[in-house]
Amino acid sequence: MLTIAPTEKTVSAMATPMVTGTAEFARKSPDAQERASQHTCDTLRLLAEHLKPQRRVVRTGDVIYQAGERFGNLYILNSGFFKIVNLSADGREQVVSLKFRGDWLGFDGIADGSYSCDAVAMDTGEIWVVSYEALMCACVSHPALLKVLHAAMSREIAHDRDSLMSVCTLPADARVADFLRYWAESLAERGMRTDQITLRMTRAEIGNYLGMTLETVSRALSRLARDKVIGFAEKGRRDVQIPDVGALSAFVQRCLAPAPAMLQ
Repeated sequence: MLTIAPTEKTVSAMATPMVTGTAEFARKSPDAQERASQHTCDTLRLLAEHLKPQRRVVRTGDVIYQAGERFGNLYILNSGFFKIVNLSADGREQVVSLKFRGDWLGFDGIADGSYSCDAVAMDTGEIWVVSYEALMCACVSHPALLKVLHAAMSREIAHDRDSLMSVCTLPADARVADFLRYWAESLAERGMRTDQITLRMTRAEIGNYLGMTLETVSRALSRLARDKVIGFAEKGRRDVQIPDVGALSAFVQRCLAPAPAMLQ
């Protein structure tokens, strides 16, 4: 019998209408975060009851599927962190998305019958493998499953939109702050701690995801640390201390605020 894995505990001011989602964390109450976490548990439970998905443990570096591979399954994350990597025709790699517990993998394969990206595990975790054909059949007799599927697709579209907005409109320091805010917010919605997080990406990977160089990412993190918005744990610079997630949102807004006019 399938059971839901316990929630991970230790894994890790001027508003502007131009940026969506920047202060979203600050607006979410603990109750809202709890509801989001409960929604993930309910989704996994629904899938377990009606589809009996195959459970698969993955480890850092494991490839769930590759670009060009024939599409047949969707994958739901029960634990762990994953990245979606796009490979261009000339061999350039681009990290295009990050996935957390409750997220779905594989939607990119539906349209053309083959996956268009690589899905790679960033740490030890568990995925649930669901046959797309079986899911479609189950949706006929269980409309709640179809609602869950559409909700997952909608969240992915919304996140891709917000990510593009961040990359296209935010200066470098604000982009890194917004990235950390998103990571912390994603953990909070899944019932995990946010005061100290372990980034499962190198500085180079973060830069690749945000459209920045490694050096620019390092400078942005150093500025955030100097401004006391974040700190670094003694054991390694991948362990980021975030005393107040709302301070990340405030930092982004300060970066966007127009400079005060100089006195004549």
